[in-house]
Amino acid sequence: MEGDCLSCMKYLMFLFNFFIFLGGACLLGLGIWVIVDPTGFREIVAANPLLFTGAYIMLAMGAMLFLLGFLGCCGAIRENKCLLLFFFMFILLIFLAELSAAILAFIFRENLTREFFTKELKKHYQRNNDTDVFSSTWNSVMITFACCGVNGPEDFEAIPHLPYSSFEKATPEACCQRELQSREGMFVNKEACLSGVERFQNRQGCYTVILNSFETYVYLAGALAIGVLAIELFAMIFAMCLFRGIQ
Repeated sequence: MEGDCLSCMKYLMFLFNFFIFLGGACLLGLGIWVIVDPTGFREIVAANPLLFTGAYIMLAMGAMLFLLGFLGCCGAIRENKCLLLFFFMFILLIFLAELSAAILAFIFRENLTREFFTKELKKHYQRNNDTDVFSSTWNSVMITFACCGVNGPEDFEAIPHLPYSSFEKATPEACCQRELQSREGMFVNKEACLSGVERFQNRQGCYTVILNSFETYVYLAGALAIGVLAIELFAMIFAMCLFRGIQ
């Protein structure tokens, strides 16, 4: 490989690894924010084992990309064949893992439908029982997003109310309007809400509220994921070309 071509490949390799380094830093920062966020999302994550695991996977992936981006930059600038080979192998493993995760997410996307969440809510929800992980998670979601059930308060009509409730069809406290949307927020009118007065209840279903809240971010995350995969692919190509070009 000629000197000019090798030099160009080296700096392109450095550039792509710098983007991987930045991507890893962003994932690392996002994972830390999800875990320590004081606005209530942390409570939802901690109560759901799947989300809790996902947050730590995000942290691990961010730290790994951060480290590999750094190693790739060093390997390119110093033209170190061992670092380049180490970088290529681990980027390949990460690339395959991300591709597998994307395929699995596409295959199991039907588990994220409105009907699925409604069925699970009616089957497992235990109203104000905060010792139950499922119920506590749903209560946190409804309080944080000022919503009620999957479709609305009618989702709870088939769920038995607490024995000490004096209302025939008690609405969960988490569906009642609050002055501040957190567990510490004061109720606007708790008694009227639980007795069925609609103007003191959050009537909109959580499925629609959350979908509208995260719709923009979902497309942004998808575009970012495609971009990261493309950068990783080009980085592997440049790493192998630079590896073969170093004498």
